[in-house]
Amino acid sequence: MKDIKLSALNLVPIREGQNDQDAINDMVNLAQGLDDLGYERYWIAEHHNAPNLVSSATALLIQHTLEHTKNIKVGSGGIMLPNHAPLIVAEQFGTMETMFPRRVDLGLGRAPGTDMMTASALRRDQHHGVYQFPEEVEQLEKYFGPGNQQAYVRAYPAVGKNVPLYILGSSTDSAHLAARKGLPYVFAGHFAPQQMKEAIQIYKELFEPSDVLSEPYVIVCLNVIVSDTDEHAEYLASTMAQIMVSITRGRMQAVQPPTDDLKGLLTPREYELAQQRFAGSLIGSETSVKEQLKNFISEYGEIDELMAISYIYDQDEQLESYQRLQNALKS
Repeated sequence: MKDIKLSALNLVPIREGQNDQDAINDMVNLAQGLDDLGYERYWIAEHHNAPNLVSSATALLIQHTLEHTKNIKVGSGGIMLPNHAPLIVAEQFGTMETMFPRRVDLGLGRAPGTDMMTASALRRDQHHGVYQFPEEVEQLEKYFGPGNQQAYVRAYPAVGKNVPLYILGSSTDSAHLAARKGLPYVFAGHFAPQQMKEAIQIYKELFEPSDVLSEPYVIVCLNVIVSDTDEHAEYLASTMAQIMVSITRGRMQAVQPPTDDLKGLLTPREYELAQQRFAGSLIGSETSVKEQLKNFISEYGEIDELMAISYIYDQDEQLESYQRLQNALKS
């Protein structure tokens, strides 16, 4: 497990009592902390019409983070292609690659990152973008490729920049695409673990070597909370449970402080769902999380990188969780 790289995903949530600017400041502070710890990459999500998240203008947030960090790679987890013309995406990320060489990642998703009504307001082609995902990934590969393989329309200054592309997925569909194109595959196990095992197997079995990769590269995103004891980690995880329930209730509330009375806040069904989410997460002390990760690998197979998303109310404890995760893998 010592060879597994570590990275982080951030949805730029607003904590209770904070505003949009505070959330962006927290985003930068966490990135700087992870940069100091030597984390591999830091990705920022794309979500729209979510009052508790400030991650709608993903490219702007990536640039802002790059400007305030030194070494960590910063990218999108992901850019939702149905919402964007590939030419514009290539121009934006080609520009960032020009400004911050070899530090920019482009994770690509085929979902809109929002509800259907908002998706209708976002989409440039009204509902066909999801089905054009494979073709639009190919367009991006061409835009970032060498000049002698370009058509008349070029995404300056992206030409020849070779910004690395990653295929995001929460089902088996994207696994086929990532394997066929020989691109790295990132599975969203933090919110959609149901098809994770099958998707990873499909990707590994069908992988075709490319100019980018000679063998499969698997990144799995999981909810991770590591503390000094199992009990305190479970206490901190009550924040994550409240976030999950607020989504199912349609409230989209700000990140709440942890509570000792999670059962009292949730219905029996909600509490059961929270426990199921906990079971699919890495929550506990360093020793416990190391064992949980061993069990995960035993069930799902080897992974190359663990991308952690950690909903923890206190910023210092959030950074400490990432440091303890690093300790767990190195020990």
